[in-house]
Amino acid sequence: MMERWNDGTEYVRGRICLVVALLSIVPTFHRSLSAQDTIPPSYGTLKRDDIVVRFATGTVEIQCLPLDEQVIRLLATDTYQSLTQLIRSRQDDVTAAAERAGVDKPTLVLVTFYGLVPQARFNPEDLNVTSRGRLFRPAGIVPLSPTWGSYQLDARQQAVAIYLFEPGISFRETLSISYQGLANESWSRAIRLLDQERSRVRARAQAAPPAPRPPAR
Repeated sequence: MMERWNDGTEYVRGRICLVVALLSIVPTFHRSLSAQDTIPPSYGTLKRDDIVVRFATGTVEIQCLPLDEQVIRLLATDTYQSLTQLIRSRQDDVTAAAERAGVDKPTLVLVTFYGLVPQARFNPEDLNVTSRGRLFRPAGIVPLSPTWGSYQLDARQQAVAIYLFEPGISFRETLSISYQGLANESWSRAIRLLDQERSRVRARAQAAPPAPRPPAR
Protein backbone atom coordinates (compact mmCIF):
# COMPACT_ATOMS: atom_id res chain seq x y z
CA MET A 1 0.00 0.00 0.00
CA MET A 2 2.82 2.35 0.85
CA GLU A 3 4.57 1.64 -2.46
CA ARG A 4 1.42 2.45 -4.49
CA TRP A 5 1.07 5.76 -2.67
CA ASN A 6 4.71 6.61 -3.17
CA ASP A 7 4.60 6.09 -6.93
CA GLY A 8 1.83 8.72 -7.14
CA THR A 9 -0.79 6.52 -8.82
CA GLU A 10 -3.37 6.58 -6.06
CA TYR A 11 -2.78 10.28 -5.44
CA VAL A 12 -3.35 11.15 -9.10
CA ARG A 13 -6.49 9.02 -9.23
CA GLY A 14 -7.82 10.77 -6.16
CA ARG A 15 -7.20 14.19 -7.65
CA ILE A 16 -8.90 13.20 -10.90
CA CYS A 17 -11.96 11.93 -9.05
CA LEU A 18 -12.15 15.17 -7.09
CA VAL A 19 -11.98 17.29 -10.26
CA VAL A 20 -14.66 15.17 -11.96
CA ALA A 21 -16.92 15.53 -8.93
CA LEU A 22 -16.50 19.30 -8.88
CA LEU A 23 -17.16 19.56 -12.61
CA SER A 24 -20.35 17.58 -12.18
CA ILE A 25 -21.58 20.20 -9.71
CA VAL A 26 -20.86 23.22 -11.92
CA PRO A 27 -23.63 22.62 -14.53
CA THR A 28 -26.23 22.22 -11.79
CA PHE A 29 -25.09 25.41 -10.08
CA HIS A 30 -25.07 27.25 -13.42
CA ARG A 31 -28.59 26.09 -14.23
CA SER A 32 -29.85 27.25 -10.84
CA LEU A 33 -28.39 30.70 -11.44
CA SER A 34 -29.74 30.81 -15.00
CA ALA A 35 -33.20 29.92 -13.72
CA GLN A 36 -33.27 33.04 -11.59
CA ASP A 37 -35.04 35.99 -13.18
CA THR A 38 -32.36 38.63 -12.84
CA ILE A 39 -33.28 42.03 -14.26
CA PRO A 40 -30.61 44.74 -14.42
CA PRO A 41 -31.63 48.00 -12.73
CA SER A 42 -31.71 51.46 -14.34
CA TYR A 43 -33.21 50.32 -17.67
CA GLY A 44 -36.93 50.30 -16.85
CA THR A 45 -39.39 52.89 -18.14
CA LEU A 46 -42.74 51.88 -16.64
CA LYS A 47 -44.63 54.34 -14.47
CA ARG A 48 -45.94 53.45 -11.06
CA ASP A 49 -49.52 53.97 -12.27
CA ASP A 50 -48.92 51.42 -15.04
CA ILE A 51 -48.86 48.52 -12.58
CA VAL A 52 -50.48 49.69 -9.34
CA VAL A 53 -53.69 47.83 -8.45
CA ARG A 54 -56.36 50.41 -7.70
CA PHE A 55 -59.98 49.98 -6.65
CA ALA A 56 -62.46 51.79 -4.43
CA THR A 57 -65.26 51.34 -1.97
CA GLY A 58 -67.79 54.09 -1.45
CA THR A 59 -65.51 55.90 1.00
CA VAL A 60 -61.88 54.99 0.29
CA GLU A 61 -59.66 54.12 -2.64
CA ILE A 62 -57.08 51.36 -2.18
CA GLN A 63 -53.81 51.29 -4.10
CA CYS A 64 -51.44 48.31 -3.96
CA LEU A 65 -47.93 48.24 -5.41
CA PRO A 66 -45.72 45.12 -5.06
CA LEU A 67 -42.23 45.91 -3.79
CA ASP A 68 -40.74 42.74 -5.24
CA GLU A 69 -37.33 43.56 -6.70
CA GLN A 70 -38.09 41.90 -10.04
CA VAL A 71 -41.18 44.13 -10.34
CA ILE A 72 -39.84 47.52 -9.27
CA ARG A 73 -36.69 47.17 -11.37
CA LEU A 74 -38.93 47.52 -14.42
CA LEU A 75 -40.10 50.94 -13.28
CA ALA A 76 -38.43 54.18 -14.35
CA THR A 77 -35.09 54.77 -12.66
CA ASP A 78 -36.20 57.59 -10.36
CA THR A 79 -39.23 55.58 -9.20
CA TYR A 80 -37.12 52.49 -8.63
CA GLN A 81 -34.57 54.44 -6.63
CA SER A 82 -37.20 56.13 -4.47
CA LEU A 83 -38.83 52.77 -3.66
CA THR A 84 -35.55 51.05 -2.84
CA GLN A 85 -34.61 54.00 -0.63
CA LEU A 86 -37.97 53.69 1.12
CA ILE A 87 -37.37 49.99 1.78
CA ARG A 88 -33.86 50.65 3.08
CA SER A 89 -35.03 53.43 5.37
CA ARG A 90 -37.64 51.18 6.99
CA GLN A 91 -35.68 47.93 6.88
CA ASP A 92 -35.32 47.75 10.66
CA ASP A 93 -39.08 48.13 11.11
CA VAL A 94 -39.77 45.52 8.41
CA THR A 95 -37.31 43.09 10.01
CA ALA A 96 -38.86 43.60 13.45
CA ALA A 97 -42.39 43.07 12.09
CA ALA A 98 -41.27 39.92 10.28
CA GLU A 99 -39.67 38.54 13.43
CA ARG A 100 -42.81 39.21 15.47
CA ALA A 101 -44.86 37.37 12.86
CA GLY A 102 -42.33 34.54 12.54
CA VAL A 103 -42.02 35.12 8.79
CA ASP A 104 -38.74 34.62 6.97
CA LYS A 105 -38.21 36.68 3.79
CA PRO A 106 -41.68 38.30 3.69
CA THR A 107 -43.32 39.52 0.51
CA LEU A 108 -43.69 43.31 0.67
CA VAL A 109 -46.53 45.37 -0.79
CA LEU A 110 -46.94 49.13 -0.56
CA VAL A 111 -50.58 49.89 0.32
CA THR A 112 -52.27 53.28 0.25
CA PHE A 113 -55.73 54.13 1.54
CA TYR A 114 -57.07 57.37 0.07
CA GLY A 115 -60.08 59.15 1.54
CA LEU A 116 -62.92 59.89 -0.88
CA VAL A 117 -65.29 61.44 1.63
CA PRO A 118 -64.89 63.19 5.01
CA GLN A 119 -64.34 60.87 7.99
CA ALA A 120 -63.75 57.86 5.77
CA ARG A 121 -63.08 54.78 7.89
CA PHE A 122 -60.73 51.97 6.80
CA ASN A 123 -59.64 48.66 8.30
CA PRO A 124 -56.06 47.69 7.34
CA GLU A 125 -56.50 44.03 8.32
CA ASP A 126 -59.31 43.53 5.79
CA LEU A 127 -56.94 43.64 2.80
CA ASN A 128 -55.93 40.19 1.52
CA VAL A 129 -54.18 38.69 -1.48
CA THR A 130 -55.14 35.46 -3.24
CA SER A 131 -52.36 33.84 -5.28
CA ARG A 132 -52.16 30.29 -6.70
CA GLY A 133 -55.39 29.42 -4.95
CA ARG A 134 -54.13 30.45 -1.51
CA LEU A 135 -55.40 33.31 0.62
CA PHE A 136 -52.68 35.50 2.14
CA ARG A 137 -53.58 37.71 5.08
CA PRO A 138 -51.26 40.47 6.33
CA ALA A 139 -48.56 38.99 8.55
CA GLY A 140 -47.39 42.44 9.58
CA ILE A 141 -47.85 46.11 8.76
CA VAL A 142 -45.28 48.92 8.91
CA PRO A 143 -47.12 52.28 8.89
CA LEU A 144 -45.50 55.11 6.95
CA SER A 145 -48.08 57.84 7.64
CA PRO A 146 -49.00 59.44 10.99
CA THR A 147 -52.65 59.13 9.97
CA TRP A 148 -52.46 55.34 9.86
CA GLY A 149 -53.33 54.65 13.46
CA SER A 150 -56.56 56.66 13.43
CA TYR A 151 -58.16 54.35 10.82
CA GLN A 152 -59.97 57.43 9.54
CA LEU A 153 -59.25 59.82 6.69
CA ASP A 154 -60.55 63.15 5.52
CA ALA A 155 -61.38 63.62 1.87
CA ARG A 156 -58.20 63.56 -0.25
CA GLN A 157 -56.14 62.44 2.75
CA GLN A 158 -54.05 59.29 2.50
CA ALA A 159 -52.51 56.68 4.80
CA VAL A 160 -49.60 54.57 3.55
CA ALA A 161 -47.98 51.40 4.92
CA ILE A 162 -45.75 48.51 3.91
CA TYR A 163 -47.61 45.20 4.21
CA LEU A 164 -45.77 41.97 4.96
CA PHE A 165 -47.15 38.70 3.62
CA GLU A 166 -45.83 35.19 3.93
CA PRO A 167 -43.72 33.96 0.97
CA GLY A 168 -45.63 32.30 -1.83
CA ILE A 169 -47.29 35.17 -3.69
CA SER A 170 -46.37 35.04 -7.39
CA PHE A 171 -46.33 38.35 -9.25
CA ARG A 172 -45.64 36.49 -12.51
CA GLU A 173 -49.14 35.00 -12.39
CA THR A 174 -52.67 36.33 -12.03
CA LEU A 175 -53.73 37.18 -8.51
CA SER A 176 -56.58 38.87 -6.70
CA ILE A 177 -56.56 41.61 -4.07
CA SER A 178 -59.65 41.88 -1.90
CA TYR A 179 -60.98 44.29 0.68
CA GLN A 180 -64.26 44.00 2.59
CA GLY A 181 -65.97 41.83 -0.01
CA LEU A 182 -64.57 43.65 -3.05
CA ALA A 183 -62.03 41.86 -5.24
CA ASN A 184 -59.75 43.25 -7.92
CA GLU A 185 -58.10 40.99 -10.51
CA SER A 186 -56.56 43.67 -12.74
CA TRP A 187 -53.04 42.41 -12.05
CA SER A 188 -53.32 40.33 -15.24
CA ARG A 189 -52.96 43.59 -17.20
CA ALA A 190 -49.87 44.51 -15.19
CA ILE A 191 -48.36 41.09 -15.96
CA ARG A 192 -48.54 41.78 -19.70
CA LEU A 193 -46.90 45.18 -19.29
CA LEU A 194 -44.19 43.75 -17.04
CA ASP A 195 -43.44 40.89 -19.46
CA GLN A 196 -43.14 43.33 -22.37
CA GLU A 197 -40.94 45.67 -20.38
CA ARG A 198 -38.78 42.79 -19.14
CA SER A 199 -37.87 41.93 -22.73
CA ARG A 200 -37.14 45.59 -23.51
CA VAL A 201 -34.96 45.99 -20.42
CA ARG A 202 -32.82 43.01 -21.38
CA ALA A 203 -32.46 44.35 -24.92
CA ARG A 204 -31.46 47.80 -23.62
CA ALA A 205 -28.95 46.27 -21.21
CA GLN A 206 -27.35 44.18 -23.98
CA ALA A 207 -27.16 47.17 -26.33
CA ALA A 208 -25.72 49.52 -23.71
CA PRO A 209 -21.99 50.30 -24.06
CA PRO A 210 -19.80 48.75 -21.37
CA ALA A 211 -19.01 50.93 -18.39
CA PRO A 212 -15.61 52.65 -18.69
CA ARG A 213 -12.85 51.05 -16.69
CA PRO A 214 -11.14 53.16 -14.01
CA PRO A 215 -7.70 54.42 -15.04
CA ALA A 216 -4.80 52.18 -14.11
CA ARG A 217 -2.70 53.37 -11.23
